[in-house]
Amino acid sequence: MTKIVLLLCFLLGLLLLAQARDHHRKIEFYELERGDFKLNLTNYGATIISLTTPDKHGKPADIVLGYDSIDSYENDKSYFGALIGRVANRIAGAKFTLDGKTYQLPANDHGNTLHGGSRGFSDVVWSVESHKKHSHITFTYNSYENEQGFPGKLKVKVTYMLIGAHELAVKMIAKPVDKATPVNLAQHTYWNLGGHNSGDILSHIVQIFGSHITAVDKLLIPTGEIISVKGTPYDFLEPKKVATYIHELPDLYDMNYVLDKSFQNHLSKVAVVRDPVSGRKMELWSNQLGVQFYTSGQLNATKGKDGAIYHKFAAIALETQGFPDSVNHPYFPTQIVKPGETYEHIMVYRFTAH
Repeated sequence: MTKIVLLLCFLLGLLLLAQARDHHRKIEFYELERGDFKLNLTNYGATIISLTTPDKHGKPADIVLGYDSIDSYENDKSYFGALIGRVANRIAGAKFTLDGKTYQLPANDHGNTLHGGSRGFSDVVWSVESHKKHSHITFTYNSYENEQGFPGKLKVKVTYMLIGAHELAVKMIAKPVDKATPVNLAQHTYWNLGGHNSGDILSHIVQIFGSHITAVDKLLIPTGEIISVKGTPYDFLEPKKVATYIHELPDLYDMNYVLDKSFQNHLSKVAVVRDPVSGRKMELWSNQLGVQFYTSGQLNATKGKDGAIYHKFAAIALETQGFPDSVNHPYFPTQIVKPGETYEHIMVYRFTAH
């Protein structure tokens, strides 16, 4: 019994030490800029705070929902702009089995695990490996053994790059150090192409290049079925307004689309979003097999930056990813990454205005 107590105290000490190191790392703000295209970030959660780009008249506006203070980000429950991990989206029952061992995770979403647990990668302070204002910034984080219940150590890196006049690329890399572990990173920015404080996105026109979805239960846990979107409110194969069928859905839009691509490493078009008023258009490209389409249905008079109040439908999130709960569905594409292997996730956003 004494040995067990000592072991538990030792493990708790390691956890507190890791958290203390993270706590004392300085939270800072960074800018990337190329002409009238500007991106602001913080190393808290490797988070996008704002993105400013011009409309069809050349007038710039910030099109990303966010907060004015770090305190607000620390208390945020909506994951505004954050880098999500170790495993984005939901894990059923807050547990999974790998190599014969069952791992118990924090149950932070109706008995399930959401976005890496109660303190995922969105809630830690990242280090900055390099930063050049007119080109890129690279954040790194070393995830420790048993962080949020996940096995092994994991080295994580995310680079935000300006690659064109109005193009932003995001490259996420993760490498297990000593054990196989699930990895499914995601970038969780909320977009309103009319401007972050311009109202709702119901008139935004959306096209998603995915003809199937991973069906879910009432808690948004995949049932294992992959079903066609044709003839359903989830059909965005042709461009249509967000408002077209949204009120036919009990949970609004919060669904993983199975993208129409034959293999994962190929970069292909995921979605196109257009705001008819501002003329802004956003194309999203990625090498991932899925994308979560979310219309901010859980926002409720959230106090944002510049005095803005964000209500339901204030923004769109398009989170490229692996399929939710893949760790509990063996026939879904695997998210298990072994030592010696590299997880690589690429996103490219292209902005125009006409």
